[in-house]
Amino acid sequence: MHFFTDQTGNTISLASFPKRIISLVPSQTELLYTLQLNDEVVGITKFCVHPEVWFRTKNRVGGTKDLKFDIIEQLRPDLILANKEENVKGQIEYLSGKFPVWVSDVEDVQSAFDMISQIGLITGKEAIANDLINNIIKGFSELRPFVPSTKIPVGYLIWKDPFMTVGGDTFISNMLDACGFQNVFASHKRYPSITVEDIKRSGCKVLFLSSEPYPFKQKHIDELQKELPDVVIKLVDGEMFSWYGSRMLPAIDYFKKLIQEVLVTCIG
Repeated sequence: MHFFTDQTGNTISLASFPKRIISLVPSQTELLYTLQLNDEVVGITKFCVHPEVWFRTKNRVGGTKDLKFDIIEQLRPDLILANKEENVKGQIEYLSGKFPVWVSDVEDVQSAFDMISQIGLITGKEAIANDLINNIIKGFSELRPFVPSTKIPVGYLIWKDPFMTVGGDTFISNMLDACGFQNVFASHKRYPSITVEDIKRSGCKVLFLSSEPYPFKQKHIDELQKELPDVVIKLVDGEMFSWYGSRMLPAIDYFKKLIQEVLVTCIG
């Protein structure tokens, strides 16, 4: 029997490498694909859109916060992967009484690496996981020539009505920092509600509107620009900023391009 302690401090026991895995987290589903666990993954959520081939062919067990227990039980998983923030505590506690559930809690790059490493270890894909981590580390080190010497103050919106942003204790804020941006709401915790007046007072020079969870569009830029005429407002790919796991690798080139665009706009 092998014992594994997850990122919330709970320990699960497994007799062998899991053969029937259910992922309840979109970014971790993509990671499982990268770890070459096609045959082992038997269930995903309706929000696990990457890879597309899995989205089209794997069993869906509901949404991240609206799980279908009957489908999960029919799939007889020997491992369920969940996340403290993305899944509902009560639902995970219920499943933990029936199946081994490993829960991640990712707030920064280091905890993302720990998650990747642990899932690699649990599934017998440790070598692939370590290669992925090393490639991400190398890629993020290459961001340095692009990062401005003086951090540009930015805001990042994830929701509308009310507007919601990201505090300093989030993975997204950590990604902003890696890009050389200063999160103007870093003193806040998690995902606070804010107003346009808060943005005005923050000293924000660039405002990012994320593609998820709220799907901001050009019309929202146009609306906000009227109230924030001196702020550069840009749409950004939310998956690149919030999907911890293998998505961190392609995010590097995306960040390089975004940094250059912001520097041209703000500095010239």
